[in-house]
Amino acid sequence: MIDKSTGPDRQPFAGLTPELVLDAASAFGLDPDGRLFALNSYENRVYQMGIGEGQLVLKFYRPGRWTDAQILEEHQFTAELAAAEMQVASPLVIGDSTLQRFHEFRFSAFPWMRGRSPELDAPEARAILGRALGRFHQIGATRPFAVRPRISVERLGWAAREQVLDSELLPQRLAERYEQISGELLGRVGEAFDAAGATRQIRLHGDCHLGNLLWNEQGPVFVDLDDCATGPRVQDMWMMLSGSPDEQQHQWAQLLEGYQQFADFDYGEVRLIEPLRSLRMLHHAAWVAHRWLDPAFPRAFPWIGEERYWEGYLGDLREQLAQIEDPPLLRG
Repeated sequence: MIDKSTGPDRQPFAGLTPELVLDAASAFGLDPDGRLFALNSYENRVYQMGIGEGQLVLKFYRPGRWTDAQILEEHQFTAELAAAEMQVASPLVIGDSTLQRFHEFRFSAFPWMRGRSPELDAPEARAILGRALGRFHQIGATRPFAVRPRISVERLGWAAREQVLDSELLPQRLAERYEQISGELLGRVGEAFDAAGATRQIRLHGDCHLGNLLWNEQGPVFVDLDDCATGPRVQDMWMMLSGSPDEQQHQWAQLLEGYQQFADFDYGEVRLIEPLRSLRMLHHAAWVAHRWLDPAFPRAFPWIGEERYWEGYLGDLREQLAQIEDPPLLRG
């Protein structure tokens, strides 16, 4: 049975009340006016806070996930991007740091970033996004991360697989099938990475999907670099593609047209798109299983506690094997 006892690993934000959030802001001179709204976030806790005529975003980091050095390296990256006039959420320096401590919590304050949900099917939208990603990656390529993680088959694949196998969310009768299918899929992912050779690894957003983008009259606004990492450029590009193979090829051409105005692209990385999608599928299930004792996760993902979810998930992993063998972007 799952251990439902309380503790910092199971309910890491149990003591994070609205009153404590406002007290933390006041303690660091942010002058809250009492308006506080919880924003959608599962890994961390994020709040929109009123400050008179304006607003700030307060992000409280999940205890034990990142070290102070890893968080500060993320902040330094966003500061570099902002200094280059990229539209990116970069935390405020309060005192002499962007990372604050209040009671047992670490938090940062960000300016409120104005924008709407992106509509990538609008005329020129993908080309505009491609140009922004090209600039983003040119800055990311100027120096390496020292302590942030890497996009790797081991971390996002094999380690994730072990977390699912150790989880009581996976129905016992499906464990052998999961072990076989995930192992076969990861074998093909590893072969694809080996075949791609030594692709250049740079600093990336790492989790660049539509939920982490806003859009205003100047174009895309990049938010939430919590998963920034070292990896191949295509990691920040493939999640902008959807639909049939023909639709994806058309979208890719638009994205790359804009991208190459500011940065070079190694076409060999196209073969990593389906392997990277596979890693994301494996990692997402492991992430939810690993966080299941945090009450926010069963509320947000109730279907993952049901056997029929895992039946469908195993079918999706099997289909993904076929996608690696016949990638949509490489179909003639």
